[in-house]
Formats: sequence, C-alpha cells, structure tokens
Amino acid sequence: MEHVMVRTAGDGRPTAVLSNGREWEVGAEPVRWFERINWWETHRRMPKGLSRMDVEVLQLQVRLGRNTGSALTTMLLERDGLGGGWRLRQAVADAA
Repeated sequence: MEHVMVRTAGDGRPTAVLSNGREWEVGAEPVRWFERINWWETHRRMPKGLSRMDVEVLQLQVRLGRNTGSALTTMLLERDGLGGGWRLRQAVADAA
C-alpha cells in the first residue's frame, strides 16, 4: 500500500490528501471506522510493536486540486500502526 500524507484543519478534520505528487481536496464529510485485524492469518505471533488488534480506516471523497467541477474519487485510507501515518488502501473514481 502506498503511503500518503493527510492534511488536517485545526480541529483534526482531514482537508486534503497528498498522493504521488498530487493534492486531492476533501469534497465531502469524512467517514471513519475501525476494523479488526486478523494478524494470526499472516503471523504466528502478534507482530512486535503492534499492541492493538484494530486498524483505523478513513473514507474520503476527494477532488483533484481545487477544481470544484472535477469528479469525486473515493479514497480508503488505513492508519499505519507503526508510524502513525496513512496508507492508501483503495481509490475508486466515481462514474457520473
């Protein structure tokens, strides 16, 4: 998964995502949830430093740049448990 940078407002709300040298502006209210990690399917023991079993997921509707007329793209971001950053799990352009 690609690492991305998430810019936030003063209240912590995501405002933009930087991915592959491009800036994507958030165009709708973000959705956040937690998912259970099945670490036992890939490791014999819980990975060192991973003291939790849930991962934070953020769904964002974003537009390329500040062009309010551009189509929205849905990005699913997953919190990187070790570094605290974000990884792009999936990006799907909305068909209009």
